[in-house]
Order: sequence, then C-alpha cells, then structure tokens
Amino acid sequence: MKRIICFDIETTGLDFSKGDRIIEIGAVEVIDGQITGNNFHEYVNPDGKIIPPDSYEVHKISNAFLEDKPKMAVIAPKFLEFIGDSPIVAHNGLDFDFPFVNHELNMLGLQQIPRSQQMDSIVIARNRVFGPKSYSLDALAKWYGISLTARADAHGALIDSEILAKVFIELDNTAPAPDVQEIIEKQHQAMLAHPKVGYDFPHRTYTTPPEELEIHKQFMEKINNPDE
Repeated sequence: MKRIICFDIETTGLDFSKGDRIIEIGAVEVIDGQITGNNFHEYVNPDGKIIPPDSYEVHKISNAFLEDKPKMAVIAPKFLEFIGDSPIVAHNGLDFDFPFVNHELNMLGLQQIPRSQQMDSIVIARNRVFGPKSYSLDALAKWYGISLTARADAHGALIDSEILAKVFIELDNTAPAPDVQEIIEKQHQAMLAHPKVGYDFPHRTYTTPPEELEIHKQFMEKINNPDE
C-alpha cells in the first residue's frame, strides 16, 4: 500500500519569522493513486496575531471567525497523528509550507516533519512536465484539466489540498522527463560517427603542382611587401 498525504496551509502572512501564524490546515489522503476521502481539516486560532487585509483577501478568513477555534497546541498533535510516517506533499512546500509548519511544531516542542518525508510537487512538476508557462498549482491543474471552480471565491487549505492531490496523482503517472544533456550528447556522438561529418571526414590528398606554389609564393610576397 502506497500512502501519500497532500496538504496545504493558510496563514496570517508569509513570514513566520515576523510572527505570522497558521490559521488553517487541510490534508488529503491518497492511497495507491486514489483519493480515499479520509481528510484532515482544522481552522486554527492564531493566538492574538491580527490577519492583515491583504491576507484576508486571499483566504477570506477573519480573526472574528477564528476566535472560538482551537489553538495550534491542540491541532498539531492531531495533524502529526494523521500524517504518521507517510510521505507528505505540498506545493512549493520546501520554501513555504514545511518551514512554516515546522516552526509551529518547534514552538510547541513537538517533533518536526523530517526532510525525508517532505515532497514538493513544484519540484516534481519541473522534472516531469514541459509545456506550462507556470508551475503554479492553478497552472498545473489547468494543464491536466482539473477544475478550479471550488476555489473560485477564495483559497482554502482543504480545497487546495484536494486540487493538489489530483495534480499529484497526474504527476505520479507522468514519466520523468528525459535528460536533455544526455540526448544532446547522444546526438552529437551520432553526428561525429557519420562518415561525411565526423572525425573521419575525407580530406584532399593530391600534391599541389610546383607552378601553383610559385604563383602563391609571389602573391604572398606582394602582400607582405607592398612597397617593393
């Protein structure tokens, strides 16, 4: 059985080092290439951190809505139990989601998600898909014909996790892209092996007649000594 967890988070901002906090976690279970319907979803009280207007416009989650939601100290152990030791996929996760989650876990003194479990779908896509102008989750979903109507009004951690799970299944069934440098090298070697192109290209072997050599010698003397 191959179990994969696809997850996403919504936050108060983009920088946990400046105090930004996670306010929503969504995760979708995929087993043997199928979405099982076993999901994890929680809203998280940011413990006093104010959600700025620009962040609210992205996910439409307000401080008032989160006021009665549990804090990360309650949510984190449940999330870790859900993911277990399964590989975990996030889109652009190595740069954003995993550092953010691990920061929250570290503040609580909990075990962080090890690098060995982390998978980034944007890295996978760049090595398997050639064609999209962008490797954003939206662009990849459109590339594979996956509907985005569920997130027409706003981003949501569970909604994005479901979209990511569908994209990941497609990526997992896409053969790795060939090594471009290897292809170039093979073509180069094949070209060199061609009898009229490569190393063994035939050269002239006839001897230049003496009179032509003399004419050439005189011509070169005129060039080298134009005043004579």
